[in-house]
Amino acid sequence: MENVYISGASRGVGKGIAKILASNGYNLAMCCVNNIESLRVYASSLEAKFGVKARAYKLDVSSEAEWRYVAPTILEDFGSIDVVINNAGISYIGLITDMTTEDWDRIISTNLSSIFYSTKMFLPPMVNKKSGHIINISSMWGEKGASCEVAYSATKGGINSFTKALAKEVAPSNIQVNAISLGVIDTDMNSRFSEDDIRDIVSDIPMNRLGTPREVGEVVLSILSSPTYLTGQVIGMDGGM
Repeated sequence: MENVYISGASRGVGKGIAKILASNGYNLAMCCVNNIESLRVYASSLEAKFGVKARAYKLDVSSEAEWRYVAPTILEDFGSIDVVINNAGISYIGLITDMTTEDWDRIISTNLSSIFYSTKMFLPPMVNKKSGHIINISSMWGEKGASCEVAYSATKGGINSFTKALAKEVAPSNIQVNAISLGVIDTDMNSRFSEDDIRDIVSDIPMNRLGTPREVGEVVLSILSSPTYLTGQVIGMDGGM
């Protein structure tokens, strides 16, 4: 069984990915910062249902200090991590002129610096084994840019560039690095929108519906079973938007 690290695993996309991978026999090291008790319950349910090893860890991915404390525990529990899924992220909606320096630093550290930290912690054993996957969850706004989401768009654009550059760096070690560029997925993050807002959003999606966390999990699974020649890609999953 391969061991998978997933950040932001307590809800939404991360939770959907976890279920798909557990149902296909992957062991899971799942992290979150705010919902650790519910994540522990979820981990136990995945173990009972699918017979895999699943553990929950409280980790603020934006904090290098917490990484230095939690990552060794994960590696001690699992031996090694074969698949890294960087999913945790936050958004900020508002004019850039209204954004504080603290807001900016928080979204940059949570969405982008966290990927640097996870790579530093989990990549060396992959290089030694000459195998591994890193999958970064990105957004279509990282390619197109979104008004009133400048910081969020910047972090996702950074993730895309990070993905392409790291893929070149570690390809000689047979490690695949890819990103999934998501459109609008049906998660709690959309709770800020009214029903009318959602209808307007759906009207702009050629598939005429929101995506689901399960579908994101299925894309992750397909990447994990893909030939090693698939690397350095930003794979769009946006219903045709």
